[in-house]
Amino acid sequence: MALIVQKFGGTSVANPDKIKAVAERVLKGHRAGNRMVVVLSAMAGETNRFVDLAQQMQNIPDPREMDVLLATGEQVTISLFAMAVKEMGFEAVSLLGDQVRIHTDKMHTRARITAIDSELINRHLEQGKVVVVAGFQGVTEDGDITTLGRGGSDTTAVALAAALKADQCDIFTDVDGVYTTDPNICTSARKVDRISYEEMLELASLGAKVLDIRSVSIAKRYKVPVHVRSTFTETEGTWVVEEDKAMEANPVSGVTYNRNEARITVSKLSDTPGIASRLFTPVAKEGIVVDMIIQNTRDGNLTDLTFTVPKPDYKRAMKIIEKTAAEIGAEGVTGSENICKVSIVGVGMRNHPGIATTMFDVLAREGINIEMISTSEIKISCVIDEKYTELAVRSLHDAFGLQNQ
Repeated sequence: MALIVQKFGGTSVANPDKIKAVAERVLKGHRAGNRMVVVLSAMAGETNRFVDLAQQMQNIPDPREMDVLLATGEQVTISLFAMAVKEMGFEAVSLLGDQVRIHTDKMHTRARITAIDSELINRHLEQGKVVVVAGFQGVTEDGDITTLGRGGSDTTAVALAAALKADQCDIFTDVDGVYTTDPNICTSARKVDRISYEEMLELASLGAKVLDIRSVSIAKRYKVPVHVRSTFTETEGTWVVEEDKAMEANPVSGVTYNRNEARITVSKLSDTPGIASRLFTPVAKEGIVVDMIIQNTRDGNLTDLTFTVPKPDYKRAMKIIEKTAAEIGAEGVTGSENICKVSIVGVGMRNHPGIATTMFDVLAREGINIEMISTSEIKISCVIDEKYTELAVRSLHDAFGLQNQ
């Protein structure tokens, strides 16, 4: 008898009929003798509706009160799901994040899980019930409701699977697995049967939207097998698991892109110790994440520094950098929001030379200029002009033969 955690996203529970269909799907596992824990998101569109309501009340909604509001979306779906299961003749119980005691820090609207008390869930499972838990939410040590930010239900599900020592965690969504690239851009994109935690972490961090990066990190740390699959079909999806030798046979497992970044360049900085720290400290204090950083040395003990930030933070970051650059005597600050980061990922890169050269050759052949480059052991990322995004993705996907693997 397996213990299975299943998560269903907003499109899967968008209306009462879909909630009933999800209940039927979960009960298949329950009838087979498995212990079932279900994590649900709010109905599709509800979170956005709550955000609009909040902004009608307050220009910048108070984060604590925002969490109280946002958490109601999942309360609706879990209660309706429990009713559906009971109507079908089985026992179910719905639990909010503060009832389960999903402990988080105090960062409202983007809290992080610190611990989970599994006692209440185990007690209900022992009584033969289907347990349904509100995704996306938790509680502070002071009893305040918190939410985990976009993608938080994935994180809730995997964290619960880790805490309960579940046999697997199924993430049901509106796609049927992880693809070699975005099928909307490249029609030859192919679904991957198995992918390593490391590869999935890189893909999630580089723009792939199938899984929240925090959920993958937890899965990797606690070795939780994650199965990404579609709510609307019975076909096998993609397993996110520990790396094996077969995964190393192909140097590249996926191509991804991220249009949600902007580039900032600070020109003619003094090339002396402490300058980079003075430049980036004010940005960090504002909670702005800096991603790629490139430094180009000039003559005369000067340097140029180029880096990327999330596009929503671009204007705020520019204002901070312009002020700091003037204080430290830099010549000027320029930037662009019209960029895209295109990346290739694969654990096989460790053992296959020439991957970077192939990537650069492909982009050069298509007349695509590379503005920035960053690498890790299993990924290569290039910043390019946004208008070339689709061409770059398709060309790289074909060049590495991902449609045929």
